Amino acid sequence: MQPDGTERRLRVVHFSTADNEGGSGRSAYRIHRALRSGGHASRMLVGYRITDDPDVDTVSGGRALKFADRMADRLTRKLGYQYACVPSAWRVRRHRWLKAPDIVQLYNLHGGYFSPRLLPWLSRRAPLVWRLSDMWAATGHCAYSGACERWRTGCGACPDLATYPGIAIDRTASLWRMKQRLYANLRMTIVVPSSWAGRIARESPLLGRFPIVRIPNGLDTALFRPQDRRAARRRLGIPETGTAILFSSNVVHNNPRKGSDMLQQALRRLGPRDDAMLLVAGVGAEHWPGTVPQRVVPLGYLTDDRAIAASYTAADFVVVPSAVENLPNTVLEAMACGRPSIAFDSGGMADAVQHGKTGLLIAPGDEATLASAIATLLDDAGLRQRLGESSLALVTREFTAEVQLRRFETLYRDILAAPAA
Repeated sequence: MQPDGTERRLRVVHFSTADNEGGSGRSAYRIHRALRSGGHASRMLVGYRITDDPDVDTVSGGRALKFADRMADRLTRKLGYQYACVPSAWRVRRHRWLKAPDIVQLYNLHGGYFSPRLLPWLSRRAPLVWRLSDMWAATGHCAYSGACERWRTGCGACPDLATYPGIAIDRTASLWRMKQRLYANLRMTIVVPSSWAGRIARESPLLGRFPIVRIPNGLDTALFRPQDRRAARRRLGIPETGTAILFSSNVVHNNPRKGSDMLQQALRRLGPRDDAMLLVAGVGAEHWPGTVPQRVVPLGYLTDDRAIAASYTAADFVVVPSAVENLPNTVLEAMACGRPSIAFDSGGMADAVQHGKTGLLIAPGDEATLASAIATLLDDAGLRQRLGESSLALVTREFTAEVQLRRFETLYRDILAAPAA
């Protein structure tokens, strides 16, 4: 608190694989922008810089160290020692933004740009807040463990070394123990955007001892909002007639975790529909035409938020058939645009997709029910309208950038006000 009664401006430094690209990167950048709009000094250190934001810098700082990081990443993955050596770490220790931060906030640390060995040093600079986008912080190497439960007992004997981020030799037990040692004395709070991520954190032997706070993702509802569907379709080159289903992900081709195979099987089961079309947005969208009996409109990889918002507006509903998931931006953004979702009841989906209220939630892996749910929304415009209106109301209450900002501000001030351990 300042002498004049106003709250002190906070200095927050974020570490993220990217700014404004991918689900985690876009979430990180939105938090960064919201903090800055709230009057705080927010800066990002990233592996890959996407924007021209002056408050974003790469960890490597240039081509030479970035090349060294890439070579070190290749070598350590081949040897199984994931991120054991990241040359850019020396620059992080000297970065001017880390001279006196109030909070250091972490997002996805995998990607070959960040060394976990920096965590104790960063924790001595300022309290850490780790916002979990996946399970990597709790496992020996992977971002999502699928059916594997070895993360509960120390990993080792990994059943899938290739799953992202992959390694060539099974050193998962050693990597798990390394995280255990590095986490031992951290001043850290875990932030989870979904109830699923909260459960993983609480049940993790590595993370369960830290305070865990749920702060859902927040959206700019001035951007993601109901708009004119016809204008959105014209902008994206989508036919103005027909009911449109949207499938959107960072990678949409041959991506079982995001359910691309399950959606194709469900649409084949549904059969030809002259009144329906499938919009596909993401890397590999061009591979979809001809794989299903419905008309397919590939939108490509959309990076501009306005184009992304237009894709939801152009659609009538979205399908999110992920096999395992946190709580993806796709669902929340569609809801903010007044569009309902069909999703498998996996991960944190149920936090937003409330069956029969804001969408249709079905048993994971049930392609027959997925096909039936798609047919239901194709055939019932009134149901789509009711679900869409409820979706928008839920986002307005729980998932706005303003709500998220207030929650982070409260968390930071509570952390800074707490006595040092």
